[in-house]
Amino acid sequence: MSARQLTAGDAVQTLGRELDLHWVAGHEGKTRLLTRDLAPGKRPRLLGPLNFNSPNRIQLMGAAEVRLFSQSASVDATRFEYSLPNTCDMIVISDMLPPPPSIVDLAEREHIALLSSSLDYSQLHSRMRFLLTQLLAEREIIHGVMMDVHGTGVLITGDASVGKSELALELISRGHILVADDAPEFTRIAPGTLECQCPPLLQDFLEVRGLGVLNIALMYGDAHTRSRKILRCIVHLKPVSGEDFGEELAAIAGDRISEPAGTRLVLGVNVPKRTIPVAPGRNMAVLVEAAVRDQILRAGGYSASKDLVSKQERAMVEAAGRLQSRPAPPPKSGTDVSVDTKSPP
Repeated sequence: MSARQLTAGDAVQTLGRELDLHWVAGHEGKTRLLTRDLAPGKRPRLLGPLNFNSPNRIQLMGAAEVRLFSQSASVDATRFEYSLPNTCDMIVISDMLPPPPSIVDLAEREHIALLSSSLDYSQLHSRMRFLLTQLLAEREIIHGVMMDVHGTGVLITGDASVGKSELALELISRGHILVADDAPEFTRIAPGTLECQCPPLLQDFLEVRGLGVLNIALMYGDAHTRSRKILRCIVHLKPVSGEDFGEELAAIAGDRISEPAGTRLVLGVNVPKRTIPVAPGRNMAVLVEAAVRDQILRAGGYSASKDLVSKQERAMVEAAGRLQSRPAPPPKSGTDVSVDTKSPP
């Protein structure tokens, strides 16, 4: 798990087309590092408007800021409550406004990357913040196969040679979509939300033992692959073998009525995890599809096990009520037989 290190030059190269960025001055500032190995309270904020009291690693300038800094030939450092050269790594001017000479001189002198964009200030601010948050987010690579099953992002994990790729191939043949094989990369893009991205070099490829590397897009069509997907659940494959087959299978499956409570912590997010026993004769593709459908229902608030238990409890209450409302049977005794007490004639 690591945060990506990003220089000003990398940011311009990555976001240049999306934000329509153009170099103005400070080309030597390409090597400035936008990331800081400091606690959040001690490092400058990532992005914000250029002013005298708020340090930002990327300073944005709109029409108001351009007018303010165009009033003087040089930047007066004494007006700032912080050291601008030591905290600012990049300055971006919106709306393709002409840069103030004082800012151009500052960028060249202190090696601060100065750029302009055709986007208006509000678009530039919101779009840049969103893209930088994705670029600088913590990432983790988990060995497995990421699939899109019934529109739900599913990570298939398990030990080597357990059959992850074969299962993925069968799911693809049943109409589901491959996201990433072997090394899917996960990023926390929002609190509680993990996005999986396929490394560019692995896009569309699936390696299956005995068949080698397969190009799924060419074999099954472009609709059977995609480059990213939100992770919703994990399916872990656990092989079952040996003499105690039944006992081992029961140990993995657990209580048949209880709620599945397995989770896996990924980048601080608890992801629902279902462990499926792998044994000869079990249709793993059908089991994964069923597990995903069940997870979709659980995410919507429905639980089949709770529903079953609730129905059983209602049936027991109704049966008890019928027993209580049933009239008591008449007492049994020897006097039930009528006897003629009259004396014989």
